[in-house]
Amino acid sequence: MSNKVVLITGGSSGIGKSIGIFLTAKGYTVYGTTRDKAKYPNFNHFNLVNLDVRNTETINEAVSYVIEQEGRLDVLVNNAGVGITGPIEETPNQEIINAFDVNLNGPIHVMKAVLPQMRKQKNGLIINITSIAGYMGLPYRGIYSASKGALELVVEAMRMEVKDFGVHITTVAPGDFATNIASGRYHAPLLDSSPYKKPYGNTLNVMNEHVDSGNDPIQVAEMVFKIMNTKKPKVHYRVGAFMQKFSLFLKKILPDKTYEKLLLNHYKL
Repeated sequence: MSNKVVLITGGSSGIGKSIGIFLTAKGYTVYGTTRDKAKYPNFNHFNLVNLDVRNTETINEAVSYVIEQEGRLDVLVNNAGVGITGPIEETPNQEIINAFDVNLNGPIHVMKAVLPQMRKQKNGLIINITSIAGYMGLPYRGIYSASKGALELVVEAMRMEVKDFGVHITTVAPGDFATNIASGRYHAPLLDSSPYKKPYGNTLNVMNEHVDSGNDPIQVAEMVFKIMNTKKPKVHYRVGAFMQKFSLFLKKILPDKTYEKLLLNHYKL
């Protein structure tokens, strides 16, 4: 059992909800966030508070509320994210901006909001949920890959900046898991007039199959729990199917064009 206080962004569904339920069962005091908790009147798995990672006012209000209620904040799980697919040429600029606001800028804002309290405590842990897709430029998921990959690099920098404060920062990169992310992601329209219609359509089918047959998100929760009980967390963790993690190893050892060919074959392009 533990009396540690955990804040999980994007905690009302998917991976975030799984993490919250798992940690609550382990005895942690969990606060999950959602953009509108009024949509979840019967949510009773753990505490739920309003927070939109694109809005710093709501971030500061949520963090202040948790600290006011509990007197401390030990762990932040930066989980809120948005999927986005489409040919980069045909993806609306506003959707690109939104993806980076949610997947990159949002986690940065939340980390900035919790750091003063963690520094005051001289102890804290921040776990950022990224994606295996953030380690490679995937066709028709380039914006998503870039936003998650950028967060990986931000964490590498921030770890070194906060090391003297007793605060640890790390990332967990999941592969494909059976959640509702596919239904919630932004899809650039599959236009009949588009020169990308056929390859983009094929890629969408492959991506959706992967999510539908994905692993149980409880595996991510178990990894988060493991990290929370590690004295010196590593810089990066990955969790998912063997081949998805193995693809990262292949990217390190294969020539760029050879790896690119593997991706083209995988997505039937």
